[in-house]
Amino acid sequence: MTNNDTHDWSTAGFATRAIHAGQDPDAATGAVVPPIYQVSTYKQDGVGNLRGGYEYSRSGNPTRTALEDALAAVEGGERAFAFSSGLAAEDVLLRAVCTPGSHVVMPDDAYGGTYRLIARVHGPWGVEHTPADMCDAGAVAAAVRPGQTRVVWVETPSNPLLGVADIAALAKVAHDAGAILVVDNTFATPALQTPLALGADVVVHSTTKYIGGHSDVVGGAVVVGAGIELPAGAAGPTGTTSVADAVGFYQNAAGAVAGPFDAWLTLRGLKTLDVRMQRHSQNAMEIAQLLAAHPKVTQVIYPGLPEHEQHIVAASQMRAFGGMISFRTGSLDSALQVVDRTKVFTLAESLGGVESLIEHPGKMTHASVAGSALEVPDDLVRVSVGIEDVADLRADLEQALDG
Repeated sequence: MTNNDTHDWSTAGFATRAIHAGQDPDAATGAVVPPIYQVSTYKQDGVGNLRGGYEYSRSGNPTRTALEDALAAVEGGERAFAFSSGLAAEDVLLRAVCTPGSHVVMPDDAYGGTYRLIARVHGPWGVEHTPADMCDAGAVAAAVRPGQTRVVWVETPSNPLLGVADIAALAKVAHDAGAILVVDNTFATPALQTPLALGADVVVHSTTKYIGGHSDVVGGAVVVGAGIELPAGAAGPTGTTSVADAVGFYQNAAGAVAGPFDAWLTLRGLKTLDVRMQRHSQNAMEIAQLLAAHPKVTQVIYPGLPEHEQHIVAASQMRAFGGMISFRTGSLDSALQVVDRTKVFTLAESLGGVESLIEHPGKMTHASVAGSALEVPDDLVRVSVGIEDVADLRADLEQALDG
């Protein structure tokens, strides 16, 4: 085998897969980074005789293919699909798996955008939903409607209350009901947690966050486990029972695909995910301990702290505890004052970039769930701990709290 031959990276370590899978040197030039194929269409060598299988970039693009192959490799999935946003990825997956009359069990502390998508977009289409405490497998089992529930949807850790679900236990609940388990792995990333290895069927990501990692690209992904079939064995739009086939069909048919430059940026971010997540986790642990000892903080929510209700579960299925922390200040006014006073932590939505961010979920990322069963406490502050010098992050939060 020469250096230009395709190599099987499936048995390599995580960081090696993230850097190399789907990213062999360019056959024509030897370029070690996949090119940005900024192209809409491709010359055919005769009608239907496609070079490399590409005909139109909505249907397939070599840069996007490289990203999809890499994402499948790091999550341990059979196939991955890259989208223009995390919500576009979620929308296609729901359309692929559900039909009018289907039922979804979702977290009672879900990301506001996921709730809005399920309740206000798919709801009028005929998909029903029930919020449940994903940290309680019994509560999830009670929410399931055998024969109707198609999806058990879980975020772990969840956004923004950082609940940690037992993935293996929920996989059993879902499978006993004939449903599939979908895990939003955005917060943990495959660097810290691999849900498919724990029994999940599908993983979704907002690749905007940690995988992209630099707050410069918006994207999403669906990664399907090997051999996963549609609930109840229903035939999908391609005539097969394969979830991957159905997602692939809707990705092309609906067209919300990742553009080549966005795919390239996301792929670049993936290469450093392992080392970034180590630093995010180290910094976050120090910040969580600081907050836990501060008199102006009434509660700290971080899976790495022993007092977190699901700390033992988190320790059993995560390799580190990530960079997200939520904490409470006792009142709405004090929470708003804290987020307004920081200088190193930037007041902004989103998360997972190299820079530290701070926000007020009730009035920002989770405003869409106000008045619902998923409403978050009004004194809650969420921080995405970046990879800056932790001493600067500590000092910034201390001055903001001491005000």
